[in-house]
Amino acid sequence: MSKAPNDNWWRGGVIYQIYPRSFADSNGDGVGDLPGITARLQHVADLGADAIWLSPIFKSPMKDFGYDVSDYCDIDPMFGTLDDFRTLVQRAHALGLKVMIDQVLSHTSDQHPWFIESRASRDNPKADWYVWADAKDDGNPPNNWLSVFGGSAWQWDTRRRQYYLHNFLTSQPDLNFHNPEVVQALLGTVRFWLELGVDGYRLDTAPFYFHDQLLRDNPGRGKATTGDAAFPDVNPYAWQRHIYDKERPENIGFLQQLRALVDQYPNTTMVGEIGTDDSIATMAEYTSGDDKLHMAYSFDLLGTEWSSPFLHNLLQRFADKSRGGWPSWALANHDVPRVGSRWGGPDCNPKLLRLAAVLQMTLRGSPCLYQGDELGLPEAEVAYEDLQDPYGITMWPEFKGRDGCRTPMPWDSSAVDLGFGNRSPRAWLPVTEAYRSLAVDLQQRDPGSMLHFYRQLLHWRRGQPALIQGEQTLLPVHPQVLAYVREHQGQRVLCALNFSDQPATLSLPDDLQAADELDLPGLQGGQLQGRTLAFEAFGGLLLRLA
Repeated sequence: MSKAPNDNWWRGGVIYQIYPRSFADSNGDGVGDLPGITARLQHVADLGADAIWLSPIFKSPMKDFGYDVSDYCDIDPMFGTLDDFRTLVQRAHALGLKVMIDQVLSHTSDQHPWFIESRASRDNPKADWYVWADAKDDGNPPNNWLSVFGGSAWQWDTRRRQYYLHNFLTSQPDLNFHNPEVVQALLGTVRFWLELGVDGYRLDTAPFYFHDQLLRDNPGRGKATTGDAAFPDVNPYAWQRHIYDKERPENIGFLQQLRALVDQYPNTTMVGEIGTDDSIATMAEYTSGDDKLHMAYSFDLLGTEWSSPFLHNLLQRFADKSRGGWPSWALANHDVPRVGSRWGGPDCNPKLLRLAAVLQMTLRGSPCLYQGDELGLPEAEVAYEDLQDPYGITMWPEFKGRDGCRTPMPWDSSAVDLGFGNRSPRAWLPVTEAYRSLAVDLQQRDPGSMLHFYRQLLHWRRGQPALIQGEQTLLPVHPQVLAYVREHQGQRVLCALNFSDQPATLSLPDDLQAADELDLPGLQGGQLQGRTLAFEAFGGLLLRLA
């Protein structure tokens, strides 16, 4: 198989995640769709992003809103058609945007034809395409593995009189990657979309592909307090060390097969979602060399911890383990509360949001924005009776699920539905009235808005090669200020950010000599005084080094 050329656009490129159900509704049925996205792509291009990532648009019964695929090679009718997708790709490319899609390979819907056939008997051609196991002598599941969404990861099936594995909902059975036929079938679905012109993939649950064939019990680790927004403390999933139900050694071989396929198409990329007991180590392993994932992101920046020492430790651990691997840093996505509410609480200081944006755009790696980040949206309050997310419904009230970050995008402050576009009485999730003052139309007219800050930041960054391609060196840990140097082809930039609500100072190390301050409109609260950097609360400073 020949390897196509790759211009490495993804290396430092800004990816904008679109949650299709909530971006823009073109036909008035209350659910966002592909024509709606196509009509709003100019917003993403104006922002200065390099690519869009579409959360799943495949045919699905929508028990987990597209992450339960029933046909890998077709668009769900609620989103449109394959022709609508072709039009979207054409429009995106015309605007200079790459198109990445969410590929859910570890599991399917229980309504997928593969599973319908597999569960029919123990001797049909697809009997071994999913993970089946006999019950213990007392009728219990074969081991102690848990579902991310609560309860056992095993579901009894009366047709085969066996249990099947589901790491998520019972309606999301796990594929058996130990079967070569399964791997080849999945690679065929990946090729299908590459032939349609996609530029890359976001790989859902990348560590979950393989399972331990001996079905050994996971060891416990006690009632863990993780700080992880994906696995809240009320979920006993975090009380196990997940060494047998995911992150198996065989994953590496599959990622290499996947990379070899994707590399046959020019200028393509893959970013993997990593959620493991040591996600930084897994990120480093899965992105090492030039034969697995191009890049990966973890949930470490998607939790509630964001102090300077925490960030320093996180970045240092990746640097120590990475062996040249390339990260993708996300501060928000469709699985966790909005970053402003998660980090700043109900009265989040806007300066913290701007500082977080600068952090994301100056770290070594590829930033991944979530729709609405550029508007500074807080987490939406969704009443129990309006919940759609099965995770939140199961874990209520201590964990409210993921609907609060998935409510419709606010485009027009004067529209009843905030310009989401539905002409029906109600969207699939209620529009959030608190977003009215943050709508795109208002922020476009306000030069001091968060939207204008993001646009200035992303366009300014394009002219700073050190911040896109450069290597990164951390300054010593500081209780308030995170500081690091980015360097590329002679350009050296010091980034210093005060992640505290109190003033701070930082002395320049002896081996660094500031040349001048880089003018980033909207970044305030930092001054160079001799060889001392002085910061206001949540202040930042970017310096060109001599």
